[in-house]
Amino acid sequence: MSRPLHRGASGVKVHGHGDDKWDSQMKDKTEREEMEKRVSLDHGGTLASRLPIRVLFPDNSPSKYGGPENDFASDSLNARSRQQFIMLMLKLSLVVIIILALTGSFWWTLSISSSSQVQIFHGYRRLQEQLVSDLWDIGEISLGASRLKEIEFCSPELENHVPCFNSSDIQDGACDRHCEPSSWENCLVQPPLNYKIPLRWPTGRDVIWVTNVKITAQEVLSSGSLSKRMMMLEEEQISFRSASPMFDGVEDYSHQIAEMIGLRNESNFREVGVRTILDIGCGYGSFGAHLFSKHLITMCIANYEASGSQVQLTLERGLPAMLGSFTSKQLPYPSLSYDMVHCARCDVDWDSKDGKYLIEVDRVLKPGGYFVWTSQITDTQTFRHKKENQKRWNFIQDFVGYLCWKMLPQQDETVVWKKTSKSNCYSSRKPDSSPPICGKGHDIESPYYRPLQACIGGRKSRRWVPINERRTWPSRAILNKSELAVHGLGLDDFTEDGISWKMAVKNYWSLLSPLIFSDHPKRPGDEDPLPPYNMLRNVLDMNAHFGGFNSALLEAGKSVWVMNVVPTDGPNHLPLIMDRGFVGVLHDWCEAFPTYPRSYDLVHAAGLLSLEVTKKPRCSMLDLFSEIDRLLRPEGWVIIRDMATLIESARTITTQLKWDARVIKIEDNNDERVLICQKPFLKRQAI
Repeated sequence: MSRPLHRGASGVKVHGHGDDKWDSQMKDKTEREEMEKRVSLDHGGTLASRLPIRVLFPDNSPSKYGGPENDFASDSLNARSRQQFIMLMLKLSLVVIIILALTGSFWWTLSISSSSQVQIFHGYRRLQEQLVSDLWDIGEISLGASRLKEIEFCSPELENHVPCFNSSDIQDGACDRHCEPSSWENCLVQPPLNYKIPLRWPTGRDVIWVTNVKITAQEVLSSGSLSKRMMMLEEEQISFRSASPMFDGVEDYSHQIAEMIGLRNESNFREVGVRTILDIGCGYGSFGAHLFSKHLITMCIANYEASGSQVQLTLERGLPAMLGSFTSKQLPYPSLSYDMVHCARCDVDWDSKDGKYLIEVDRVLKPGGYFVWTSQITDTQTFRHKKENQKRWNFIQDFVGYLCWKMLPQQDETVVWKKTSKSNCYSSRKPDSSPPICGKGHDIESPYYRPLQACIGGRKSRRWVPINERRTWPSRAILNKSELAVHGLGLDDFTEDGISWKMAVKNYWSLLSPLIFSDHPKRPGDEDPLPPYNMLRNVLDMNAHFGGFNSALLEAGKSVWVMNVVPTDGPNHLPLIMDRGFVGVLHDWCEAFPTYPRSYDLVHAAGLLSLEVTKKPRCSMLDLFSEIDRLLRPEGWVIIRDMATLIESARTITTQLKWDARVIKIEDNNDERVLICQKPFLKRQAI
């Protein structure tokens, strides 16, 4: 350490006089300085480089060799040393505070309750969402006006396009689903020329505008599924009839199935536990349309079709439908989901692929559920002339026996099998029976487009409850304590969720009016009547949670059906939703939803943005909203409820989409906002 005090002393010199005593003192002084330097290098040098304590005790005492001539240098040293000492003490205090804080935080974390941990997690997530939103805003500002310009319209060829499905890939009437990042295009899908707003339910169930769908007159009259022929083309409209020259009518057909099960008529389906039905190759939805009046809900699935689509026309009628294929992948439904599976000339070769299609039906069918099949193959009177049909029929009969299905009395071309209610039936089969029971690694309760399996799934599920032992609809929608325990949910949480959604639906419905977008909006209902109960029909809930939004809409008497979507990157409550008697599907929202453009009247999303931003983003918010626009009908509505910061970010995107939008503050909740939007009807101009 340099010593300016000594340099000041050595600078004093008396010229012309020799002084042995003074020389002796200076010599001794020099020797002592050299000794101190050696000691400092030997001991202090290495420690000072490693420990801060070394600098906490500077030598501020007056030099024993100094005299009065050293006072100025000593004062300068004392002032600077005191300043250094204060700064070092502050640094040391900061270090001590940090150590104490970390130690206290550690012990506090160990002692807090689980409920407090949840609150801490939510607080952390809000900070994370705020950060993501801020980064989003910074990105928007940095990109400037070019980023915020309105999105362009898609080419007219894409007016009925479904991403992930390519018409060039259609083989044997089926098209497999392939989602690639390049399949996403951010453009606005225009409605067809002369598109008209669909008629309200229930009129829209029986009459649709022919210009709203892609179908030719020849396709209307072509052969196919039974219910495909139950329609008539009348100038600008397609009307659906319950009677047909080639068939006694869907009402008689439904009555026949009920009698085969042992019921008086189809109105008694609920008495044996039937509520949800999966209709494979549904034609144009006439079977489901008829059963809807019996408080049954039928989900139509069919292959992608570039023209004359069964799914597109079924949705246009206001009936549940989505694209789905048995070609090579499992359906995106949980095991034990449906009470009945129906196939009326659905063009599925059930005897192919070593029975894997039948295994998939068994997987989604609840214990005690029914598989209804109408086909010419089942007509034993044709076996004499068609030996191939007899061979195929024999294979199917033998195979379903291995699945523990029981065949009920046959009528004409219609066969009904009942799945076993007893899980021990499989263990009573002969050793090495095929197909085997799925192992733990293959028995996935909620697969997402996994390859078809060659083993029986769902047998070991805690949800194995025969349909006749479940409560009938509508009591089935409200699960009791023991039923909720199967899904790991408490009764209090479930009840609280239901109450909150009842209030939300009441508030939502009062906002569904163009008045909300005026400068001084008023709620319809203050003076004007509320929107009619049948204002909406097809509803998509993008993050369905427990299905509370669906339940609240039905309890409020709205004439809707809801597609309950459970995101693949969130908690999987889809089995619970299906057990409540609703319909739904798993989906990854960074992929296009398996349906045609203009499918839904209302798209709802609560907490979806928060869910997506907490994951590693694979798609942008603009991608997500472009897909919503594709799914939404002209003059359709969007309701998004989420954190205030995320809603503000979403609000900027609605301008690019040309939507009318308004942000609504939620009472008693400063952290959340509701974004209400309406898609305008932008008519295409003839070229």
